[in-house]
Amino acid sequence: MSDSTLSSRTVLITGATSGIGYATARRLAERGATVLLHGRTAEEARAAADRLIATAGAQATRLHAYGADFTHLEEVETLAGTIVSAHPHLDVLVNNAGMAAPERHTVTADGNEIAFQVNFLAHYLLTCLLEPALTTDPGGRVVNVSSSLHRTASIQWADPNRARRYSRLAAYAQSQLALTVFAADPRVTAVSVHPGVCDTALLPLYAHEGVSPAEGAAHVVRLCDPAVEIVNGAYYDRDERVAPAPAATEDRTVRRLSKLADLLVGRTA
Repeated sequence: MSDSTLSSRTVLITGATSGIGYATARRLAERGATVLLHGRTAEEARAAADRLIATAGAQATRLHAYGADFTHLEEVETLAGTIVSAHPHLDVLVNNAGMAAPERHTVTADGNEIAFQVNFLAHYLLTCLLEPALTTDPGGRVVNVSSSLHRTASIQWADPNRARRYSRLAAYAQSQLALTVFAADPRVTAVSVHPGVCDTALLPLYAHEGVSPAEGAAHVVRLCDPAVEIVNGAYYDRDERVAPAPAATEDRTVRRLSKLADLLVGRTA
């Protein structure tokens, strides 16, 4: 079941080995897109690709597996380099990989609070490094899988690692707010989407029950389709465009966040 609007598209999905990421990969593969699956390890990503070939009838030639552990920013840099050389033209980047913040304050080897790094900083770095591939042709876009919890958050500018007062929910929400603010960055056209409360590993943060990952993925896939027009910085609650938290539309906040992120990922402007 190939589909003209997606069959010529190349889409990279982070965190494509389970949950919404895997369901998104499945749906895009069924519609004939070339799908680059990212997993924490290349083995996990290859296993996910094999599953799609076996169960979704996906063509092996249209699936590519990549590994990178987002708790190590140098692995993100290597991933970006590999993808840019293999796929100099990328139509869509789905920034989906995510983790719940742990009970105890945890800092990565790069020195960042782990949820802030995995959910936001790694995606920030990846997006910046893939910018050349995403902008080769007009129409390249980024879809950030965010969360309605971004509305409860604030970015602690003086202490983004939340070393002074740590709460796992506040840390998770901050990472989602940052991802949502980042969608308004003018460098690459990007949107954010809250896919609904889905039955994935993150469910305990929200509720006791959720819809299937496939249902959440449908909202992500819709935004990958070039037939769906998007506006940079737009935020969707499932398939409805709504206003994000006020911070996500403030130019000053967008600029301030890029500056902070550049500093934390060691990018010099």
